[in-house]
Amino acid sequence: MFSYTSATAASTELLPREERERRLEAAGYNVFGLASRDVFVDLLTDSGTGTMSDAQWAAMMEADEAYAGSESFRELEAAVSDVMGFDRVVPTHQGRGAENVLYGCLIGEGDVVPNNTHFDTTRAHVSENGGDPVDCPVEEAGDLGGEEPFKGDLDPEKVRALVDRVGANRIPAIVLTITNNSVAGQPVSMANVEATRELADELDATFVIDACRFAENAFFISEREDGHGDRSTAEIAREQLSHADAIVMSGKKDGLANVGGFVGVRDPDLFERAKQRAILYEGFSTYGGMAGRDMAAMAVGLREAVTEEYLGARIGRVRELGDRLRERGVPIYTPVGGHAVYLDAGRALPHVPDDEFPGQALVCELYREGGVRGVELGSFAFPETDRPELVRLALPRRTYHDEHLDHVAETAAAVLDRSDEVTGLKVVSEPDNEALRHFSAELRPV
Repeated sequence: MFSYTSATAASTELLPREERERRLEAAGYNVFGLASRDVFVDLLTDSGTGTMSDAQWAAMMEADEAYAGSESFRELEAAVSDVMGFDRVVPTHQGRGAENVLYGCLIGEGDVVPNNTHFDTTRAHVSENGGDPVDCPVEEAGDLGGEEPFKGDLDPEKVRALVDRVGANRIPAIVLTITNNSVAGQPVSMANVEATRELADELDATFVIDACRFAENAFFISEREDGHGDRSTAEIAREQLSHADAIVMSGKKDGLANVGGFVGVRDPDLFERAKQRAILYEGFSTYGGMAGRDMAAMAVGLREAVTEEYLGARIGRVRELGDRLRERGVPIYTPVGGHAVYLDAGRALPHVPDDEFPGQALVCELYREGGVRGVELGSFAFPETDRPELVRLALPRRTYHDEHLDHVAETAAAVLDRSDEVTGLKVVSEPDNEALRHFSAELRPV
């Protein structure tokens, strides 16, 4: 058993509409530029924004802050071994640090890396190391209203077609993201994990699982895939990862912590290379950029994350938000995934053309209308890719109550009621790395 006290980073006061409009304009119509005190309900991300349990807080109070040989690292190492099945662990400050460490060891100039669907930092790290990130989702992923159970799967035939074009020697790794964040948090089946393992063996490629939401994915396998309904989510979680050669993990998701991450590997040589790279970029190999208290909290969080009690409440909460939105006629991606509800901005704002970023326009209107902060995951966040125009409303763990969910749904419905008034946006400044532009680019209304 564990308990927690709900907490939010957002303001408890809804600013007047005129003030929200001023702050949105000052932020360059990019909600990453808003201060948390400007936001009433903050659904920008579930990464590190949740509330920790009493057991996690207790562990933090007894943490070991030693630079080398920290006992808190040993606790984290044991939790990763027990829960995820990886005995060789390289700690990092968060998930993108893990990506930098692992992909810097695996990927070189001219390489091609298939993924069920790359998320923003994954795509950027592959590109930064000279690789070409290629998305290989199943066709069902493009059906925003369909009810197929595993829309997050990777399509092995798309990877084989890629091999025919570039050659197997240019594919050093295959990545499977579970759950598939870029495809509306949709889960990946155990059968698809096994098929990806076989494919990696065919190509002599390293099979990497982005395991940020591994526990949520295991819940969906238990619920939706034949042959797994009578198994515990902890057992399924460990089995799905047993097929991978390596994992990258953000502890800010299913580690239930506010910061931290790690790389898990099986190969001793890769482990040594990853440790040396981590020392250069992250910190010594028994802290990796984390304080001992953060490692202690994550060690407890990993064990809590695979319990039925936690997962039933977590995913049930997300579904409640999805139900409230649908009841009010707000178009969403279905079925609802594990960590967020994704609004279909293309259907919500059909008059706004893709090159004027309907998703980002919807994000701005949600804030303008009700102080709700979401994030666009369409043509603005992923330029030069064929992505649907989605807006993610990611629920922080153990944080918001029924009244907050009602406010979000009512805000979205109010925006739809006046949708014909909403205009598109254009980019007026952006960083050199286009794959990361949604974090800092500025826009203005067309």
